[in-house]
Parts: sequence; C-alpha cells; structure tokens
Amino acid sequence: MSNSDPTQLKLVKKVDRPGVCFGMARVPGGERLFYGASDARVYDIDLAAEKPDAHELAGHAGYVLGVAQAGAFVISGAYDGRLIWWNVATREVVRTVDAHAKWIRGVVAAPGGKLVASVADDMLCKLWDVETGQLVRTLAGHDRLTPQHYPSMLFACAFSADGQLIATADKVGRVIIWEVDSGNRLAAVEAPLLYTWDAKQRRHSIGGARSVAFSPDAKLVAVGGTGQINNVDHLEALARLELFDWRGGQRTHEFPGEKFKGLVECMAWHPAGDWLVTAGGDHEGFIKFFDITGNKLLHQEKAPMHVHSLALNEAADTLYLAGHGKIAVYEFKPAPPPAQEAKPPA
Repeated sequence: MSNSDPTQLKLVKKVDRPGVCFGMARVPGGERLFYGASDARVYDIDLAAEKPDAHELAGHAGYVLGVAQAGAFVISGAYDGRLIWWNVATREVVRTVDAHAKWIRGVVAAPGGKLVASVADDMLCKLWDVETGQLVRTLAGHDRLTPQHYPSMLFACAFSADGQLIATADKVGRVIIWEVDSGNRLAAVEAPLLYTWDAKQRRHSIGGARSVAFSPDAKLVAVGGTGQINNVDHLEALARLELFDWRGGQRTHEFPGEKFKGLVECMAWHPAGDWLVTAGGDHEGFIKFFDITGNKLLHQEKAPMHVHSLALNEAADTLYLAGHGKIAVYEFKPAPPPAQEAKPPA
C-alpha cells in the first residue's frame, strides 16, 4: 500500500506563467519540468529553485500540446504537426520531424524510454525510435469522421506499465488497445456518453475521450472526459470517468461526477494501483482521487487553474500540475500508521 495519503493534499508551490501550459514532462529525480505552451514554445523550469525561472525553447509554430521525456531527450509535438527532439542537458534541438498531417494532440514515452508515441487529428498514432527519430510503426484504426460526418480528433494515448500495450482515444469516446511490438489491434471499448452532438441548435459536437491510462496490471483502462451537455458552447457537464475490462469489453466502473464540471484532461495511477488521480476543469480546475478497488471517490478539491497535464514523482507523494496560467505542486501527508490492538493486561 501507499505510504502517502491523497486525502491530505497540501499546496506547497504555485508559479504563475503567461498563457496556457499544456503537455508536461518531469525529469526523474528532481523538480525539473518541461512543458509546452500556447505561445508555441517549450519551457524548461526547475521548481527546486527559490525563484523558478523558465528557459524558453523555440522551434514550433503552434500550440505545443504534447511533451514527453525519454532518456537524454524531451520530445514535443504541436499544432504544426511536427515533433522536435530537445537535448535535456543543453536544451538544443537534436532533430525535427514532420510527423503528422494535422494537429498533434499528445506525445507520450514508453517505459524504458526507447519508444515515443504521438497522436494527431489525422487519426493516426505513430511510434518513433527515441534514439534515431525513425518511424517504427503507424497505428491506423480510428474513424476519420464522426457519425455526423464531421472530422474527428484523436486526443490521447497511453502505454501500459510493461510497455507491451498502447491505448488510443478519440472524440466519439472510442478507445483502441494495440500490441506495441506487432501493431495488432487487440480490442476496442466505447464510452459514447463522453461525446455530445447538438443536432438542433449548433450542429456542433463537444467532449470526447480526453485522457486514457492503463491500470498498473494492464487489466483495466481508464477513460476520462465530460458528460452529456445541453449547451455545447460551454463545458457545463460534470467531469466523467469510466473504466473498462478491455479484454472482456465490459465497463467495470462509472464515476459520473457530482461536483466539478469540465473535462478530465489527464490522469495517473499510483504505481501499486492504490488509487487513480485525475485532473482537468472548465474555466476552473479540479483534482480527484479514486479508490478503484473500493469503487469510490477518495478525495476531490478545487485546483488553482484548469489543469491540462499532471505528473507524479517516483514516491507518488508529490503531484505536479500544469494548466491555465499556472504550475502547481501538491504534497501528500504520510498515511497514518495502522491502529495497534490493545494488549490484554498481564
């Protein structure tokens, strides 16, 4: 079990940043973060400094939504369809790849740091060799159009803890699970309540599967977004989380929400599976922790901003958040020791 108690969160640091902070990657072993922003830049910031100062890395030509750290590199993906490899030590550009024909929505590194995956609105997931930048495999299986014949979007992807699987999640709530080595499609699950189509007022859609994550044992896949919306001009529905036994094709858990509105933009599991943390928002932000084994919400609270990305440290007792105009750091108080049974008198 975890030695930290997520019900006892403490905000320990908050750093104001201009614009919107999107994808974020933490360099292991410290508090150094790389994040992508709405000004088409990547930033390197060390939160361990007394007065953290962000170093600007220029090279993209649009919103930088995806950032992943793998070995000696940070790889970023943006609306310009390009992936850029940055040297972690020097911040210099190592290579630039014209990776996708449309906006890149997410970039994640596989455990071990040998592969990185990118997903984009061309509805493709591409796997890349981290060291060489060569394309290893393209995963194609998501529909390019929604049921209403409008362009779809491929929002998110995630590797399993052993690196053998990858899940990809799209606008209509479809999640496909693939075998990494072969590229074979293994299964698909559907979360249609995450997608809203307004056929009368706006002829417009909103929502989608915005975040996805495997449980540590890879038996479950968690999918986050928002519920059904009456007015698609606003994120007025409650944040929604669903979990699936993807091999059996069955939904196992459903958390429709009862307090915070908006999108579940990001999530992470405790390495031992003790809990699942999600974050996101609408014009405000939230953090939620779930006990999946107990099928219950452990804790939820307001975040200082709409959150787009999160990261846990190795001990899973510190949470890093990036979002609208801010980076925030939370620590968990240690879990109380187990109660000791009273000994009978001698």
